[in-house]
Amino acid sequence: MRITRVETFLVPPRWLFVRIETESGVVGWGEASLEGHSEGVRTVVEQFAEHLVGSDASRIEDHWQVLTKSGFYRGGAVFGSAISGIDQALWDIKGKHLGVPVHELLGGAVRDRIRVYGWVGGDDPSGVADAIEAQLKAGLTAVKMNASGVMGRIGSVAEIDGVLERVAVAREVLGPHRDVAVDFHGRFTLANARRIAPMLEPLRPFFIEEPVVPENSHLIGQLVQGTSVPIATGERLYNRQEFLPVLQAGISVAQPDLSHAGGISEVRRIAALAEAYDVQLAPHCPLGPIALASCLQVGFATPNYLIQEQSIGIHYNQGAEVLDYVVDKTPLNFASGSIERLTGPGLGIEVDEAAVRAADARGHSWRTPVWRHPDGSLAEW
Repeated sequence: MRITRVETFLVPPRWLFVRIETESGVVGWGEASLEGHSEGVRTVVEQFAEHLVGSDASRIEDHWQVLTKSGFYRGGAVFGSAISGIDQALWDIKGKHLGVPVHELLGGAVRDRIRVYGWVGGDDPSGVADAIEAQLKAGLTAVKMNASGVMGRIGSVAEIDGVLERVAVAREVLGPHRDVAVDFHGRFTLANARRIAPMLEPLRPFFIEEPVVPENSHLIGQLVQGTSVPIATGERLYNRQEFLPVLQAGISVAQPDLSHAGGISEVRRIAALAEAYDVQLAPHCPLGPIALASCLQVGFATPNYLIQEQSIGIHYNQGAEVLDYVVDKTPLNFASGSIERLTGPGLGIEVDEAAVRAADARGHSWRTPVWRHPDGSLAEW
């Protein structure tokens, strides 16, 4: 099953898809989206194609080892995203070739459905109550919201009260049987996070996400020890080695991104490492349908899988939606707050290749917003 062609597609709103074709005609799809830097990832995928074309598509682990370790310079978000998209596509090919979903190749299903959550409130959260009601009507039982927009290095009384008020509104709408996660988005200093986390405890958030920027992961243990709210992080950590310190620091939820952290192969290993620390997995996925399907395949075969992020209707989706690129939308439908186990071969979805090629002709140039504090200095987005 030799690889004959590797293609990439830059599709709106901000995604990069990878297509790998084999001599037998089996095609696999992956998602190498790196928000704000997809063009750079595309170039790396094209370079990695020099190794892949002519090789055996079934040797997934060998390809992963070569692409991650044969270069003298390695690691990071760009290389990790390129490898992730390729890895997903190779698993998709193997599943299709054998006629089984990927989770069967990972040891078989440990659950029949995976709970999912949706985003509310936008980057600078507002209209939270109405947005949550809409998500509940769409069939979800959990949501996530940003804690704030631009946040002062030491938050003002008004900034702190704003966070508490928004989460209180969410709790009132959701009641005691549904959940709200609160994303600090790396916008908080350690001092701010330590101050606000205990104040949120009476509202019982599902978890607090990314309370400090990833380069300050060595500080996260101080926050863990100072609050009873579960702490989540990991969307900007790219391998087992980077997850180890935060697991040792006591986080409760690991959030690797399957389009950045080495794809299905590495995230399975991150999940196993997390299990040894009694930590749950909730992969980051504000991305497209291929990334979502890849996450779900891992989740159906992973015991310590808590919940899955998905981006249908997220505020970033301008000009295209998650389900615009799949032929049959029903496998990704919500049922009682969950997505039922995918049964189709490979990743379990059928990518609409015509729609992808047409979208690539339009392309995109999405960039991370640049935010500033009132004094003009750079603020964390």
